[in-house]
Amino acid sequence: MMLANTKTILEKARKGNYAVGHFNINNMEILQGVVQAANNLKAPVIVATSEGAIEYAGINFLHDLVKTASELSKVPVALHLDHGKNFKIIKQCIDLGYSSVMIDASHENFAKNIQLTKKVVEMAHKKGISVEAELGTIGGKEDLVHSKGIIYTDPKKAKEFVQKAGCDFLAVAIGTSHGAYKFKGDAKLKIDILRKIKMETKIPLVLHGASGVPKDVVQLAEKYGARLEGVKGVPDSQIKLAVKNGINKINTDTDLRIAFDAAVRKALKDNPQDFDPRHVLGPARQLITKVVEQRIRTFGSVNKA
Repeated sequence: MMLANTKTILEKARKGNYAVGHFNINNMEILQGVVQAANNLKAPVIVATSEGAIEYAGINFLHDLVKTASELSKVPVALHLDHGKNFKIIKQCIDLGYSSVMIDASHENFAKNIQLTKKVVEMAHKKGISVEAELGTIGGKEDLVHSKGIIYTDPKKAKEFVQKAGCDFLAVAIGTSHGAYKFKGDAKLKIDILRKIKMETKIPLVLHGASGVPKDVVQLAEKYGARLEGVKGVPDSQIKLAVKNGINKINTDTDLRIAFDAAVRKALKDNPQDFDPRHVLGPARQLITKVVEQRIRTFGSVNKA
């Protein structure tokens, strides 16, 4: 298959009341693990590159990897720019033919956010590329994105924002947080706010900072030397509730990082005499597939390809 159209995937999810997984990648093994899981469960998938990943691996390299994966895949694979803030990079992604791009101007005031989003929408729509925007801010830190606190999305402003900016899907702030160290207490999403946003807007809604941080994977990483005291994710029960009430795209990055780290640590510890990178990275790819499969089941997108 060619790269899939993100808007088409998410509109189908909106009408079917399920969510599609967005998974961040940095290298070939993470990508292969993600796409294998999607194929195993016959689920559509959105593969994302952050500006940090592009800085690390190179935009052409990542684009061509995902393009090849999509051509070999039996399920729709879309390529998305996550948290685009640099207009040069956003334009590069549009020119290369990404399925969709995110313009993250959530740190700006309302009017400036609309202005910047509209500018990207005009650029992207000319080439048939869809656009994600963000209104409100979520807490935490991950990759090159960080915020001191949560500013919940105002449902009435969300309606005005979508109408004026023209974005195709909207990331909302309802209580999630970036990174592994998300919460001091238990995670409890503002489902009442989500319901109101859903009523006011007619486009797919996106949940950032929604990694589950699975305990078994954390324990595996810690067994082999990782120090992850205090890590905490969003419980599956909260994710399912968010999907039931209008979330159609859910971002996952932290879970993949921890899985990759845990499997590499185990491989090196169990076989200290083995220096074959295939034997070190292969188990990481396998564990990522397992973690992504669990996420896809939680999102309700099994057999939705």
